[in-house]
Amino acid sequence: MEESEMQAESPIGIFDSGLGGISVLHTIHQMMPGEDLIYIGDSKYNPYGIKTKEEITERCLKICDAFMELGCKAIVIACNTATSACVPLLREKYPIDIIGMEPALKVACSLGEKQRIAVWATSFTLKEEKFANLMHRFDQEHQIDRIPCPDLVELVEKDQLGDTKKVKDTLNFYIQKDQGESLDSIVLGCTHFIFYKKTLRQLLPDSVQIVDGNEGTAAHLKDLLGQKQLLSNKKTGKVEIKNTLEEKVEYSKKLFQRLEECK
Repeated sequence: MEESEMQAESPIGIFDSGLGGISVLHTIHQMMPGEDLIYIGDSKYNPYGIKTKEEITERCLKICDAFMELGCKAIVIACNTATSACVPLLREKYPIDIIGMEPALKVACSLGEKQRIAVWATSFTLKEEKFANLMHRFDQEHQIDRIPCPDLVELVEKDQLGDTKKVKDTLNFYIQKDQGESLDSIVLGCTHFIFYKKTLRQLLPDSVQIVDGNEGTAAHLKDLLGQKQLLSNKKTGKVEIKNTLEEKVEYSKKLFQRLEECK
């Protein structure tokens, strides 16, 4: 589809390696309630964080091809790992806006001078050149610790958020690992981690800020569509949730509803 063929009422495609991107879907829906949104979770191939760049890229291309067939006017990669792996290639291949995500380190660094910041993310995100370049912009002024948190992805994907003890034990493990109580902020550099914000707030001192990139991503999407006069005029848009594992669709809807109830 060429840009000239796109319509304001065309849908927006959003995808993630699994279920974490539901948090991005929810943020976009809250900011742009008139938009039709199609979400694809790739749980059959989750987690992306332990795969090679080539494997991740192959999955992203398949999903973006599907979105193009559905006539999407923009695609949001609701996954820091997938963004790190191949966002330049996707932007070169497809004739619509491709919005990626990266850990909101800039936001955390703007909170004060000489901050001590922990970035919680997947191992893949933290070792990629894209994050290294981002970190290098700020590590002369701030102390930045990289904390890979694979267990936090698994708890979401395996429907274990209701196991309060396991969730708190896992969060406390990572807090202790990076001496969280002495931090100025924790950057949630994986969309799965948004589901822990409320519990993290209970476990951390009030002085520790919790930062994520969901609102910034949604605002950037809205700005890009506005510039091209592609914002929907409808009052209420449809939210469609798909998954490469059919049995994950109902759980995905539960996660979306969980966020609705936490507003």
